[in-house]
Amino acid sequence: MELEEWGLVVCVVLAGLFSGLLAMLTLILQPMMARMSGPELARFLRAFLPPARTSPFNQIEVLGLMIAPVIVLFALDETGAPFWLTAIGLALTTGGLFLVSRRLSEPNYDVMLAWDPDSMPADWEATRRRYFTLNWIRATATWTAFGLFLAALVDLLRS
Repeated sequence: MELEEWGLVVCVVLAGLFSGLLAMLTLILQPMMARMSGPELARFLRAFLPPARTSPFNQIEVLGLMIAPVIVLFALDETGAPFWLTAIGLALTTGGLFLVSRRLSEPNYDVMLAWDPDSMPADWEATRRRYFTLNWIRATATWTAFGLFLAALVDLLRS
């Protein structure tokens, strides 16, 4: 296997792992959180968000999803389908995962972690909705990138 093929294998594995994490978050945890009262949600997020924010898994995943596709793009010697599929996957992981996480989700986490469970702010439901929406944006971007990286690898292996 060539460098670009190994790089795409790494992209597929990392995007697949992160896709599973985001599927669990959006399809299992979010419906559970949607049924919680404000104080229950605040207490849950105080236990959930700090380790999720500092998890080496998350940091390695996101960093890998930004570095591996760049390596693939430089290793490919032509700009055929694998190049463009990888480039779009990189744009989705950089914009839809990294930038949404850093610029939008992280500040929203700060707001939620500041909630006092015994005195919830009037807009807590809107903040929860924003949290859910941002998770769906990141999930959709990651799932799409996973499909693109997989398609790029299949196309590359066929040629």
